[in-house]
Amino acid sequence: MQKKLSKKQGERLTTLLPYLIALASGILMGLTVAPVGAWFLAWIALVPLWILVVTSAKRKNQSSLAPPAVLWGIGYHGVALSWITGIHPMTWLGVPWLPSLAITLFCWGFISVLGGVFVAIWAAVMVRLSGQKPWLRVLIGTAVWCGLESLWSAGPLWWSSLAYTQSPHNLVILHLGQLSGPNAVTAAIVAVNGLIAEGWANRRDTEGVERISSVSSAPLRFVSKYFVIATGLLITLHLIGFVLYSRPIAQAPEAALKVGIVQGNIPNRLLRSSEGFRRAQENYTNGYITLANEGVDAVLTPEGALPIFQRNLLGTALVTAVKEKGVVAWIGAFGERGDSYTISLFTFNAKGEIVSRYDKAKLVPLGEYIPFEGILGGLVQRLSPLDAHQVPGSANQLFDTPFGRAIASICYESAFPEQFRRQAAAGGQFILSSSNDAHYSASMPFQHHAQDIMRAIETDRWSARATNTGYSAFVAPHGRTLWISGYNTYETHAETIYRRQTQTLYVRWGDWLTPLLLISSGGTWLIIQVSSIKKFSNFGSP
Repeated sequence: MQKKLSKKQGERLTTLLPYLIALASGILMGLTVAPVGAWFLAWIALVPLWILVVTSAKRKNQSSLAPPAVLWGIGYHGVALSWITGIHPMTWLGVPWLPSLAITLFCWGFISVLGGVFVAIWAAVMVRLSGQKPWLRVLIGTAVWCGLESLWSAGPLWWSSLAYTQSPHNLVILHLGQLSGPNAVTAAIVAVNGLIAEGWANRRDTEGVERISSVSSAPLRFVSKYFVIATGLLITLHLIGFVLYSRPIAQAPEAALKVGIVQGNIPNRLLRSSEGFRRAQENYTNGYITLANEGVDAVLTPEGALPIFQRNLLGTALVTAVKEKGVVAWIGAFGERGDSYTISLFTFNAKGEIVSRYDKAKLVPLGEYIPFEGILGGLVQRLSPLDAHQVPGSANQLFDTPFGRAIASICYESAFPEQFRRQAAAGGQFILSSSNDAHYSASMPFQHHAQDIMRAIETDRWSARATNTGYSAFVAPHGRTLWISGYNTYETHAETIYRRQTQTLYVRWGDWLTPLLLISSGGTWLIIQVSSIKKFSNFGSP
């Protein structure tokens, strides 16, 4: 009886083991970003799942693979995006405690499961490649992963690319983004993981052959080949990144622009109150005056620094100070579009006149708008502090300033590289990033800063980032953080950045690597299939 029980326990453990391995390796990938920041784990954290895919396919046990793949995605995205829980409680928005918890868990769970679904799709493709050469599996696996990330990033729910696991710590590899955007970094991570996994999986397959044949050198050569290639690829890609990282940055005096940042530190729970608006006016006006007295050329404020409509801005103390000091200001407030409103960044010239406006184009689902509002509108309370209906800005906006064209980004848009690439290709010379991350936990603004670092590297631009409560920062084109603020602190700071008109390969051509990988891997697979069919036909013919 004891033996039977032990056997059943062993079978149960064997059944659960793939699930546990997949979940654990997904969690390891999630630890690569803030708050842990163990970026080096990204180069091995996909290996266990890849081995599960290969071994499951060889055992013809494909039906049981989808749940572990989903768990890997949930582990990664669930841990990486755990900062979403920081929005609870939303009582300051009038949402009761229990519904607030339900909304928070729904948001966190939905995005994590969605990530798991994408990984399951990748795994489903991979198990059908069981008869292919390991190198072809690596090529196709890399191409499909990049393709799925491109597909996901085209929608509204996007943040946790594999590429951002390397930011802000591994600036060298992030320079691959100058070649083909973040998918170049993602492709590097997936390919290295795949080669290590194939080496390990084939090592296990050749152990039995080695015992029977007593010829140890052949399988060892076969196995070591994949580990050597993985190591060589890792080193080579970092060398390419280092060459790009080491290029000198031109800093012509006539291109210099001294920008000041005001971090107002107004808690979101106060934004709807008269006290909150009073503090916002006081903090941003005083900060502006301080920076103007330091001789800055312009001052940048966060998203929604003054939570009022455009028509009311001219009567504020901040705009009055702009007229007196004659220093350009970029002020975050709300624009109007008919009966709707936009989250906007306004350029006030030295006379205190609005000369340009950028409207936030990428809105936060559930936070700033309700997807399928006709269906979900009655189920989920809108989280915006305003009663009007929020709408996105145009996708093809340009942001001209008294100092030339800028690349503008408001909050969530930092996760969408195409927004930056398009503006850089249209003549954007420096990045202005304006955000309010006060409603999330502390790891989120650091991840947000990591996203902005990637955008600065990809476009080869200097970046000024202003947030409400942190982290505000200045970033150089090679991703080096010149200054970063504290968290939940009131701060002002000024740095000199430089306007640039260079165009990286990514800015000129976009993400050319993903379609190249998909076409080349698909074409190679097709040629092999056709060749196999011809061989079979010739073998069967008299």
